[in-house]
Amino acid sequence: MMTRWTLGTAAVVAMLVTGCERQADQSGATQPAPTRTAGAQEVVVYTAVDQVFSEPILNDFEARTGIRVRAVYDAESTKTIGLVNRLRAEKSRPRCDVFWNNEIVNTVRLNEEGLFQAYRSPAAAGYPERFRDPQDAWCGLATRARVLIVNTNLVKPEELPTTVRDLADPRWKGRIGIAKPLFGTNASHVALLFAKLGAADAKSLLAAIKANGVQVLGGNKIVAEAVGAGRLAIGLTDTDDAVAETDAGHPVKIVYPDGAPDGMGTVLLPNTVSLMKDCPHPETGKRLIDYLLSPEVEARLAEGPSAQIPLNLATTARSRVGELKDIRPMDVDLAKGAAEFDAAMRYLEQEFLAP
Repeated sequence: MMTRWTLGTAAVVAMLVTGCERQADQSGATQPAPTRTAGAQEVVVYTAVDQVFSEPILNDFEARTGIRVRAVYDAESTKTIGLVNRLRAEKSRPRCDVFWNNEIVNTVRLNEEGLFQAYRSPAAAGYPERFRDPQDAWCGLATRARVLIVNTNLVKPEELPTTVRDLADPRWKGRIGIAKPLFGTNASHVALLFAKLGAADAKSLLAAIKANGVQVLGGNKIVAEAVGAGRLAIGLTDTDDAVAETDAGHPVKIVYPDGAPDGMGTVLLPNTVSLMKDCPHPETGKRLIDYLLSPEVEARLAEGPSAQIPLNLATTARSRVGELKDIRPMDVDLAKGAAEFDAAMRYLEQEFLAP
């Protein structure tokens, strides 16, 4: 029989081990892979959702269910792509149970490569069909939009941009910014432009934006902050980064671009959740997916700092950046966007980002 001292020591050791693992998780997509422990009451989730938003939700799931959550977060420098490549590398022997992505194009790419298994969560029924895979390989939730953030001290009301094409307007030469478009939502946005406009027209638009002196910065948040501080007049970013500037009281306005009847529509990039094929903990993975697709989680993402837009018809919470019904989304073939991804990245590396 273990003594009270031994039990206490064991508890301390367990806490230290858990703390070390959680600290390692915070290092991003380059951290060591979790070991396979089939049958254990745990779940391994890889998530590209910012840790500050995703970790409290995962902690609550763990507290409610008693299922230990082992989370792997992405690295900011390789947003989303690092985890996508890691999942590919582990395909023959998966370590991950659930992939909680922060956009949709790379989810579609992984699905076409056969990395997911079908799971029809009861919670998925509340989501519109356009945000669900027909074969139940993924389901979208809480979306962000690709928006223009405008400094209202530098841009008059009558000069407000209405389309992404306005980034090529000579009046804003040298005063526009985007994040480096090889990762995260920026890469997906470009791939969808290739799918929507065709490669030739998408390249023409991007070339015009480059010629207009666009500043390519290190991330969407940096773009939004530059506009809020008046270093840029207009930036292309995500709603969660744009709303942080309005919350901070900076002189900015959020514009949903291309919403006119003849426009190409605003790009929506929802979170997605998927169950990995041959994962070590499929049953706990399903329970986590059910939780992530619940109206409660969407409400937290809508009402919290990221102000994400709910998609679940049962979610009554509203986002500070608007509602789905107020946005005219881009009507684009996601499979085509996934197919155009590699060609779009080659163009960006070889031409758009070249000196």
